[in-house]
Amino acid sequence: MIDIAFAQGQGQPGPGGAILFQILFLVGIFAIFYFLIIRPQKKERERHRKLIESLKKGDKVVTSSGIWGTISEIGDKTVTLKVDSATKITFSKEAVIGYQPEYEKKKEEKKS
Repeated sequence: MIDIAFAQGQGQPGPGGAILFQILFLVGIFAIFYFLIIRPQKKERERHRKLIESLKKGDKVVTSSGIWGTISEIGDKTVTLKVDSATKITFSKEAVIGYQPEYEKKKEEKKS
């Protein structure tokens, strides 16, 4: 009989623990999103910005549409690529996603 009375006297814990758990859960979810999504995107955006700023005539690049070419002209917001002996295509600078793989290796070797 005393055990039953003691069990009934305890009651449920206050809502303070549940609120604290919810806050910690939300903070944890935000931390996961930050380290898995937001931070890598910031790094990639910064790398792309540096790439666009460093473009110069003669660089061999690849565009987001998969076109490989050599930069023949650079404007404020555009880049003209020479893709064949008589073919030139103008793109937005943002369309350039990187250097051609073998050109990038040669560029690194020159720095060494």
